[in-house]
Amino acid sequence: MNKAGAPSGGGGGAGSGPTASAAAAAAQKQRALLQRLDNDISNIVDSFSVLVSVSRVNEPPVRNSQEAFLMEIRASKLVQSADSLLKLVSELKQTAIFSGFASLNENVDRRIQAFDQEAETTDKLLERIGEEAATSLKELESHYYSSVARNFVYE
Repeated sequence: MNKAGAPSGGGGGAGSGPTASAAAAAAQKQRALLQRLDNDISNIVDSFSVLVSVSRVNEPPVRNSQEAFLMEIRASKLVQSADSLLKLVSELKQTAIFSGFASLNENVDRRIQAFDQEAETTDKLLERIGEEAATSLKELESHYYSSVARNFVYE
């Protein structure tokens, strides 16, 4: 699961804006998932320990039927807790996949911005080089047309 970090990009102050609220929501969801995990695991451990303690064979038939009923209840609770854990794992996988896509999209957007800035810088550099070349060419033309060597004919 992704951990909420410092806000990236943007101009807002620390703790404000959509990034901060998303981080708070992610932290709250993480706490809820950890609480579910703790509850499910404690239910499984409790149910298993009761199943083991009740599984002894006793002499009175009434006591055995009560213990059998208790074992069925605890086994059912154990299965429900295991099913809940499986659903939790599935939800965590989906969260990891979708948050992975979100972070991937953010990374792509950052790279696009960086390349746009690089393209803008390159365009300005090329424009400056073109202007300098045009200025140099004009100077060379003026020197050539005003020089004596232009009118001199070689034989």
